[in-house]
Amino acid sequence: MHKILRSAVVLVLFVSTTMLGVHAEAAESGAQEAAYGAGSVFTTLLYAPAKTGFCLVGAATSGLTLPFGGTDMAGKVATAACGGTWAITPDTLRGKEPVRFIGGDSKR
Repeated sequence: MHKILRSAVVLVLFVSTTMLGVHAEAAESGAQEAAYGAGSVFTTLLYAPAKTGFCLVGAATSGLTLPFGGTDMAGKVATAACGGTWAITPDTLRGKEPVRFIGGDSKR
């Protein structure tokens, strides 16, 4: 009797955890969506000033690079400094999109 009961409990736990994962991925609740939205706004408010400062330093460095490295090198410096991610989206918080602090060609 105990073996049957134990097997039934294991089976119920296995099926419920398997189905729970599928259901959780299928639809997120409105509260989760709101939390991800608020989190993305908050993290963007923290991230954007740092990205802006990095871009300004990159722009100045690009200007200093221009006489010595030419327009191609100055453009690469400016693209690396000012390209990339500027806003943190809910998909970024979920891990579906990467955060690229340094922009430029992704084939490097």
